[in-house]
Amino acid sequence: MERHVRLSRRRFLPLAAAGIAFPASSRDSDAQAYPVRPVRIVVGYPAGGPIDIVARIVSQALSERTGQQFVVENRPGAGGNVGAETVVRAPADRHTLLLIGSNNFINATLYDNLSFNFIRDIAPVASVGRTPLVMEVHPSVPARTVSEFIAYAKANPGRLNMVSGGVGTPVHMAGELFKMMAGVNMVHVPYRGSAPALTDLVGGQVQVMFDTVSSSIEHIKAGRLRPLGVTTATRLRVLPDVPTVAETLPGYEVNSVQGVGAPRNTPPDIIKELHTALSSALADLGVQKRFAELGIDVFDTSPAEFGKIIAEETEKWAKVVKFAGVKPE
Repeated sequence: MERHVRLSRRRFLPLAAAGIAFPASSRDSDAQAYPVRPVRIVVGYPAGGPIDIVARIVSQALSERTGQQFVVENRPGAGGNVGAETVVRAPADRHTLLLIGSNNFINATLYDNLSFNFIRDIAPVASVGRTPLVMEVHPSVPARTVSEFIAYAKANPGRLNMVSGGVGTPVHMAGELFKMMAGVNMVHVPYRGSAPALTDLVGGQVQVMFDTVSSSIEHIKAGRLRPLGVTTATRLRVLPDVPTVAETLPGYEVNSVQGVGAPRNTPPDIIKELHTALSSALADLGVQKRFAELGIDVFDTSPAEFGKIIAEETEKWAKVVKFAGVKPE
């Protein structure tokens, strides 16, 4: 029988001091240490973006908790598919991980020629955070509520421009889900990144966007943009007076989810230990503060729970992609 791989005693002690419990068998002095060399966390986007920043926060926290380096490796391309395939094709040697984003769930249907099946080929370790979005309009739009906006959009089909940071991004798909559920016709205008899209929204060249709260909050506070609804299931503390979109469209909910995955044959005991270390990291007040600065809510789930989320989100976005006829750029 293959010998179980466990954290070494040297790396176990700091975790034990932090209040993290491991099975007694993990204390075997002859067990092989994990990790035994630097672990790479692959990010499917360039350095500096939100997903990359999350990966760097997570990698630093894991490095501190295991005594081994977790290093971010950026592999951008094809909406995150290059990074995902890098991990899918990596040996399940416990030293390659993927920083998962909602784009991975969307891409499963958006791209019809993928050489891998995300649900089958990536083992979920844990979710780490989720980012709320806000439906917002330029003040020139004569609507102050979601219901008023729907009525206005139906009276002006095809005359409202809905912007995003690119085709197939969570911001784009949040808008497509709204169009599907509300039965309205808006023109999607993709930009190369959310920043220029937001600039044109503030300038009045376009009318509506489903943006991250952290990116838009200052414009909202200054009155340059009007929030109509948040995309979460409940109202947000930072925008307590803004209702949820679901209060008008029951069942509407969008969160951009971040998490960690591994190649599918990664041993369950390693998955468990990684999840334990991640949970410890997410409980750290410093990590929570850095997440809050990014507008990300800490969202810690077990591997099984994260796997369920991945399956549900993939199914959800498949319906939207097919309904809207979205095609990759």
